[in-house]
Amino acid sequence: MQNNERSLHHLEKIVAGLALAAVLALAVGFAQGAGPKDPDKVFLRSAVALVQDAASGETLIAKNQEVILPIASITKLMSAIVILEAKVVLEQRVAISEEDTDLVKGTRSRLRAGSVLTRDQLLLLALMSSENRAAAALGRTYPGGTEAFVAAMNAKARSLGMDDTRFVDASGLSSGNVSSARDLVRLVIAAHEFPLIREYTTRESATVRALGRPLGYRNTNGLVRSAQWDIGLSKTGYISEAGRCLVMRVRLASRELVVVLLDSWGKFSRVGDANRIRKWLESNAAAGRRG
Repeated sequence: MQNNERSLHHLEKIVAGLALAAVLALAVGFAQGAGPKDPDKVFLRSAVALVQDAASGETLIAKNQEVILPIASITKLMSAIVILEAKVVLEQRVAISEEDTDLVKGTRSRLRAGSVLTRDQLLLLALMSSENRAAAALGRTYPGGTEAFVAAMNAKARSLGMDDTRFVDASGLSSGNVSSARDLVRLVIAAHEFPLIREYTTRESATVRALGRPLGYRNTNGLVRSAQWDIGLSKTGYISEAGRCLVMRVRLASRELVVVLLDSWGKFSRVGDANRIRKWLESNAAAGRRG
């Protein structure tokens, strides 16, 4: 009974968060059209945003950081942490199975059943191009299977103090994968400790061979290809319930920062918000130097 009550309470928080996010997204859209009036604030289209100094924890921008929302493929950062901490053999070859097919959203994949890749390649594709079957295969072939994998994800979240967070799958396709911006800062900082996660989430492109043919993939975050950005870790996410999401560890205005953007509904709004944040921080830093 206690577990049921806890689950119900968690569900109520999620529903409330979704409703609030929808209202906020509309309100922010109207405010955006008028343009910013206060030079000390940056107006964002994302319903949830948080920018913190990675070292000191100082909050520079905060907007609804406590709201609990679906996080889509941001989930894959936790999947990668669990895989790497388990020290499974990354060179081991894994066959994509029909079990790895997305039955929740019906998303498509070029990794057909029978394709064989190493765990290392699956990790790269999951992190860089958000390949859902790659993430599902990593969870399925984890010691104990998918159920044990998801349990390990939730245990790691608890150990990091991510009290607003719950995982139900390895890919993030389920809207049951939820978190808050303040929790995701913790996740980004933890993931950044792994050199392989840093490398794979910021790689611009890669090619693998599957079923005898080359498959080319690109990073889902186009900002990694921009000379204006110094990105140390990146992950995008999208499902209809979550909107467009983006988390990054970046160097901006001579500071190491964590940027979290959730529930952006325009196709390019998360990138636009990231650029607005960069310009705002750089202009404030320049004003500080002049002062």
